Amino acid sequence: MVAAVKVRILGVGMGPQHVTPEVAGALRTVDYVLAAEKADDDRLLALRRAIVRAHGGAELVALPDPPRDRSERLSAGGYESAVSDWHDARAAQYAGVLKERGGTAAFLVWGDPSLYDSTIRVVEKVRALLEPHVALDFDVLPGISAPQLLAARHRIVLHEVGKPVHVTTGRRLQEAVAAGMDNIVAMLNPPPERLDFTGLDDWTIWWGANLGAPGERLVTGRLRDVLPAVADARAAADAYDGWVMDVFLIRRDR
Repeated sequence: MVAAVKVRILGVGMGPQHVTPEVAGALRTVDYVLAAEKADDDRLLALRRAIVRAHGGAELVALPDPPRDRSERLSAGGYESAVSDWHDARAAQYAGVLKERGGTAAFLVWGDPSLYDSTIRVVEKVRALLEPHVALDFDVLPGISAPQLLAARHRIVLHEVGKPVHVTTGRRLQEAVAAGMDNIVAMLNPPPERLDFTGLDDWTIWWGANLGAPGERLVTGRLRDVLPAVADARAAADAYDGWVMDVFLIRRDR
């Protein structure tokens, strides 16, 4: 059993072209990279391999991703419980590998680790599982986030002059609207047909999927006019890349 292990949590944006010099340097210091494998043909795992090859060529250790309850009708509490159980299962897997291998390991995080990603939380769970027999230390390096990419692609500022921007998930969009938010970035979105856009027909949307990837798609306009185009573009991005991650800004017209 090893006595200590180091973990580096590295934000990598949406691929090799977004890896900062700081993160590239960090990748060259690690002994191996840990990653979840979600399918036999996991194209996001393949993209992680490309990033690793481009920056030092460390071994990539892929572990089958534990199952998670993704029922559409989960309550807020049920969703949080399902995610917590999933994180626990991931932490147990990672703890086993780190305990056996030791050394310095890395996790590659899409976008930035600080925004709608739970790698930091999972590593904290890993540390708790390893203590007191194995000391785990970790650091975090930032990456280019999805909202940053969205704003750049649409050539916009995410907020109006002196105004706030509210960041939430697609499933909580109507909660934000009910709370009086009228300039909202939504991430972790289901397909458009499962989003509740009730009462938002006259709002403007700036939407993007797979930003920075070959299948990148962008749509903007008044919501009532472009919602069908959003659905079509999301399907096209998924078909092209084999995966889809989308983000949007929605704003009430003044």
